[in-house]
Amino acid sequence: MNLLDSLGDSNAVPGPSGPPKCSRKGCRANASVALAWNNPKIHTPERRKTWLACSEHADWLENYLSERLLFKERMPLPDAATDSSSLGE
Repeated sequence: MNLLDSLGDSNAVPGPSGPPKCSRKGCRANASVALAWNNPKIHTPERRKTWLACSEHADWLENYLSERLLFKERMPLPDAATDSSSLGE
């Protein structure tokens, strides 16, 4: 048996593993908002990076980015119609 055969399809594109999770370190709650940001020292003005946040950490992450003059926009996630910040869902 070839070891590489057991790894599956090497051309397969990995898919999402469940709902998006919060970007706050150590938090595994489902994200409900996207925070767009840009570092003008290294990014072009139109470039947007994204952090995801649960309802508990959205304000904290926005404040963190704002204090560093990186924050651009806060947007709700399309599939986050309800707040599901618990890990069991």
